[in-house]
Amino acid sequence: MILIDGKKVATEIKENIAKETEKIKNQGIIPGLAVILVGQNSASQIYVNSKEKACKQLGFYSEKKVFPDDISEEILLSEIDRLNNDDKVHGILVQLPLPSHISEDNVLLSIKPEKDVDGFHPMNVGKLVTGQDTLYPCTPYGILKLLEYYKIQTDGKHVVVLGRSNIVGKPVGMLLLQKGKFGNATVTYCHSRTQNLKEITRQADILVAAIGKPEFVTQDFIKKEAIVIDVGINRIPDDTREKGYKIVGDVNFEDVKEKVSYITPVPGGVGAMTIAMLMYNVLKAAKTQLS
Repeated sequence: MILIDGKKVATEIKENIAKETEKIKNQGIIPGLAVILVGQNSASQIYVNSKEKACKQLGFYSEKKVFPDDISEEILLSEIDRLNNDDKVHGILVQLPLPSHISEDNVLLSIKPEKDVDGFHPMNVGKLVTGQDTLYPCTPYGILKLLEYYKIQTDGKHVVVLGRSNIVGKPVGMLLLQKGKFGNATVTYCHSRTQNLKEITRQADILVAAIGKPEFVTQDFIKKEAIVIDVGINRIPDDTREKGYKIVGDVNFEDVKEKVSYITPVPGGVGAMTIAMLMYNVLKAAKTQLS
C-alpha cells in the first residue's frame, strides 16, 4: 500500500504558485481573492480563516466579508456585484452553506464566471462537461492533480464515484472522463438509490468515495489492488482525544489498507489539496483577466 500524501503535493503546488506570483507582481499584478461568510457556522469560519491564511502566505491580496445570518439576499447580491467590478479582486468565493432564506443558485449565478474560483457557475460547469479549459472545482481538480503526481494512469480504467454532489461527485467524474493523459476513464456514478452497490464498486480500478458517511467503505466494497480516493471529512466521537472527537473519512482505512494499492489518508489526503487548488484558480483567474 502506498499512501497518497496530499499535504506534500499541496505544499509543492503552493510553492510553485508563490514563485509564479512573484513573477507577475513584477508586472504590477497581485492576485486577489474575496471571501464572503454569512453567519457564525464554526466549520465555515475555520475554512474561511484557512483561505485567508493561504492568501497571506502566497502574497495574494485578500478581503474577508462577514455578514450576519439575517442579511437579505438583495444586500448580499449587491456586495457580490461590487466585487465583480473591483479590479483588485480576481476571485470571489461565497462560503456555503447559506441561510435558508438566501438562494444559493441566485448567489452562484451572480458571480462573474471569470471570477468564479470555486468553479460552480453554470457557464464553468458547462465548459467542464464539454471539455473546455475553465476554472475547475477545487476538490475534484485536486484529486486529478494527486493522480497525476503519483503517475496513476486513468486511461481505460474503470472509475467508480460514490456520490453525486455538484461540488465533488459529478465534476470529478467529468474530469476523469475527459480526453487527456489523466482522463479517458470509464466512469460509473453510484448514489443512495444504486442497487447492488458492492457488486459495482468491486469492479472499480479507482474508487472515489464522496458520500459523507463515516467509514462507510469497507474491504468488501473493493477489489484487491484497487486505488481508493477518500474525499470524506467526518467528525466522530472519541473520548480518548482532548477535543472529544476524531476526523475520519468515508473509507474505513484500517479495514481496507491491506487490500489497496494506493489510498489517500484522512486527514492529510484530498482535503489538503482543496485550498491549494483554490489558490491555483485565483492565480489563473488573475492572469486570464489581465492578459
